[in-house]
This record gives sequence, C-alpha cells and structure tokens, in this order.
Amino acid sequence: MYHKTLPYRIFNICNYVFLAIIAFICILPLIHTLAVSFSGRGPANANLVGLIPIDFTLDAYKKTLNNENFLHSLWVSVQRTVIGTLITMIVTFLAAYPLSKDSMVMRSRTWYSWFFVVTLLFGGGLVPTYIVIQKLGLMNSLWALILPGAIDVWLIVLLLNFFRSIPKALEEAALIDGAGQFKILTLVYIPLSLPSIATLSLFKMVGHWNSWFDGLIYLNNIQDYPLATFLQTILIQLDSTQLSSIGREMENISNNTVKAAQIFIGALPILVVYPFLQKYFVKGMVVGSIKE
Repeated sequence: MYHKTLPYRIFNICNYVFLAIIAFICILPLIHTLAVSFSGRGPANANLVGLIPIDFTLDAYKKTLNNENFLHSLWVSVQRTVIGTLITMIVTFLAAYPLSKDSMVMRSRTWYSWFFVVTLLFGGGLVPTYIVIQKLGLMNSLWALILPGAIDVWLIVLLLNFFRSIPKALEEAALIDGAGQFKILTLVYIPLSLPSIATLSLFKMVGHWNSWFDGLIYLNNIQDYPLATFLQTILIQLDSTQLSSIGREMENISNNTVKAAQIFIGALPILVVYPFLQKYFVKGMVVGSIKE
C-alpha cells in the first residue's frame, strides 16, 4: 500500500526525472564528440557543431583507421589492459585469500596486513620509481606499464573483506572432503566472488586504459605509446604530425574531426565492455556489506 500512495508516486517520478537529467548531462560530451567526428571541415573548424553532425562525412574515421600510429597505440593499450588486469587479479586473489583468514589460521597475519596498508599511506615517489624501472631494464617495454601497478593494495583490501563474509562452513566442508587451500580458493571462493571480481576487474581495466603519464615517462618512442598517451600527445601537446600518416590528405578534413574520431574510438572499448559487466558491477558494489 505504501508504494501506491500519491506522495510516493510523485517522489518516484521526480527521482526518475532527476536521474535522467544527470545521465543526459554525463553523456553530452560524448554525444558532442561523436557529432564533431562525423562533421565536415568547415563546421568543425568554426565550432558550429552541437549534438548533431553538420555536413555528415566518414573521412575522419577513414583517416584514423588508416593511421598506423593510432592502430599500434590501440593495440598496445589492449595488450596492457588485458595482461595488466589479469596479472593484478591473480596477485589480488593470492594475497587477499590468506589475509582473509584469522590469526589462528595464518600466523603473522596482522604484520602482513600492516605491510600492505603502509604502501597505501606512503609511496616511493616518481624519481625512485623511475630509477627502479631503469635499473631493472624495463624502459621502453610493455612491462614498464604493467609491473609497477601489478599489486593494487586497495583491490586486495576490498576482496579480502568480501572473502571474510563468505561462511566458514563452506571451507570446513571442503576441508573435510580433502580439498587443499588452493583448491578451496579456485573452486569455492572465486566462483562465489564473481560480482566482486567483475567490479574490481572493471576498476583496473579502466585504470590501465586511461593511464597516460607512465607511458610518457617510461617510453621514449612515440610509436610505442599506449592510446591514452598517444591522444595526450596530439591533443595537449598539439603534435598534429601524429594525426595521420598522409599529410596532404589532412587538407581535406579538419584536425578537430580526426581528434574527435580518435577520442571516440579510444572510449569505445570500455563502452562496449561495461554493459556486459554492469549486472556484476551493481551487485559487487554492495556485496559482502551485509551479513545474515
């Protein structure tokens, strides 16, 4: 009866309208970027494009997809995101599982926990990190973008808190059946943690995909830049020579349309992946927060 009252209906309508307005405001920049990427040279240079393309053309996408530098940067970002997320999640599983045990099961658990927590509060700094990467011979390689962030303590803290919410009776039943700790982790804890795993993986994927600063300092060759660093170079530093491998053909289109096309293509993979992880993402935000 409460849901059928007039005040509740009015509140519900106002709530939906408010959320719709906020959502529309959030996607406005993406819609504008898409409209500019499909617009002609004149309207784009004159900043006349709003939310609808003017002088519709696909030339910007043709030039972008024929740009070897852009495609190689896109491939570097894909490798970095996939390999980096996979390594981080494996390390997170192996660290969060033992830390989720009681001190009676894992001795020195408190010491190890503080060892990880301290890294959240204090960092080595940019220069020492750069020197370590250089001394390890990782400069100008994909591993320089992956290994420094392979251990994400914040993800470990989130996952171990979820592991601690799983009933101990499941682990005890597995132990009675003769399962070892590694088998319990892979066959009991990980299947029950899919919402949390999807959420944490999405966080790490977005972080890797949008990271640009490390590529700028660890890679000397612009052709080896990940996509975020490549876009930062041509958008912030205004290095237009990297927009297209064919300079004369750039006279027929606008730099603004090519930049918009590259930005939209760069955001497209995350936009495609997110809908498939959304149901896990929404559930994973609150899972483990309430115990029965």
